[in-house]
Amino acid sequence: MSLPPLYALRAFESAARLGSFSHAAKHLNVTPGAISRHIRTLEHYFDCVLFVRKGPKVDITQAGCRLAAQLEEGFRHLEQACHAFRRHQQDIRLKAPSTLTMRWLLNTLRLFREHNTLPRVQVSSVWMDTDTVDFTKEPYDCAILLGKGQYGQHVESHLLFDEWLIPVCAPDLVAQAQQDLFTCELIHPSPDGRDWRRWLKRTGAFPGMNVTRGMVFDTLEQGNMAAASGHGVSMGDLLLSQDAIHSGMLALLFSQAIATGDSYYFVCPEGTLTHKNSLQLYQYLKACVPTGIPEGVECLGAETGM
Repeated sequence: MSLPPLYALRAFESAARLGSFSHAAKHLNVTPGAISRHIRTLEHYFDCVLFVRKGPKVDITQAGCRLAAQLEEGFRHLEQACHAFRRHQQDIRLKAPSTLTMRWLLNTLRLFREHNTLPRVQVSSVWMDTDTVDFTKEPYDCAILLGKGQYGQHVESHLLFDEWLIPVCAPDLVAQAQQDLFTCELIHPSPDGRDWRRWLKRTGAFPGMNVTRGMVFDTLEQGNMAAASGHGVSMGDLLLSQDAIHSGMLALLFSQAIATGDSYYFVCPEGTLTHKNSLQLYQYLKACVPTGIPEGVECLGAETGM
């Protein structure tokens, strides 16, 4: 059924809480007559007496007490919801995959905070085998996801940068691995080994290599850390690995990088990017995307059907 007027419910709740029509009128900045009319509207709507009027004095009925108790709780929840919404207008809750967070996003957000007091960005680093987000069920305002830019109805995505894969290892292991990759320990940064299979297929290198052998991790970040510690050769993201390569933690093993066909996207509910805070964050992230292919690296575009 339809609800009674909200202003009538508010007038009744105030009168019940304050025990007086005149006090409620003063609290809501209306006349006592207006309070009385609002309450009569509710009494007609609910077909019961909420107040017994005795001249200038009014006494709430038992039915009125029951309604008042529930309305007080309901208005408290409404006030809390509005307060939280107003507070979150200055906050952005961002979901992002773990490797991207560790390799690029944390430093980028630190710089963002140095230049912008608001909005406050609350990042959640989440492991996802397949990057997804459901804004109707998850507590996020936006996300950065790896994929092909299709994340469901009423969701928009904006390209940040492409994914390029290339083998990486500790600098001390480069000579051995280049001489005989077949004897090196492979590190798989995905449980299904898809990253190694993609690179081998696209480059045509090392035909017959058994990609089922080696160590398996959940993320590129874990695989890169194992490789940096000298435990084998992993597949790395060329752009996200730049800092580790420049610092000497990792080294490029070969000169060919392959595009997977996937890219990192800034993802948000449809129409959200018109909000100044979301637009401000997206524009800053876009301006800070990792760029620049190292000298001597050949980038091979994604193969159809990969």
